[in-house]
Amino acid sequence: MFDIWLSCTNAQMMYPLRKLGSPEVSTSSMADLAFLLLSFCLMTTVIKNEKGLTMLLPQWNPEPIPHQVNERNIFSIQINSGNQYLIEGEVRATLDGVAEEIINFIINPNHSPQLSENPEQAIVSIKTDRGTDQRSFIEALDQAQTAYYSLYAQRAGISPQEFRQLDLTLAQNRKIYEAARGGIPMNISIAEPSRTGH
Repeated sequence: MFDIWLSCTNAQMMYPLRKLGSPEVSTSSMADLAFLLLSFCLMTTVIKNEKGLTMLLPQWNPEPIPHQVNERNIFSIQINSGNQYLIEGEVRATLDGVAEEIINFIINPNHSPQLSENPEQAIVSIKTDRGTDQRSFIEALDQAQTAYYSLYAQRAGISPQEFRQLDLTLAQNRKIYEAARGGIPMNISIAEPSRTGH
């Protein structure tokens, strides 16, 4: 009996028991899982395609060009934080008929001293308040652009919608476009918004 116990002890000394550690987790498939998750997110995500205002900006000039503008050549549209319109000094709730007034201001068919001197010098000025809704600003801008496009379309002998949809990559359409705009530049001035309540 003693001999058996001695042999077991000797065996333990010769072959000590290994400590059992925590089982290993295979990470070989983690890259595949990450790739599948990324692919799923890319395929199921919907990206909104929001459109902004398409406007042609002038070239940046750090030094302002001094230029005197006669008051009679400015058609003024102001919008306060309550989205009320002040058009040529008159308070209005809506912009009804403003496009026709702008056309009359630009062309000045009766040579009125209250309207622009000539179409090249006519400026439509839009000034907002910091509290003005975007919708009110865009409606005012639409009225100004509608007036100009109506003038151009009339000179080209087509409807305003057709004029806006002219494919300018075609030489014939480009010629119509430039002839219609000749002498009547789209002078729309958008002033920096004033502080709320001013």
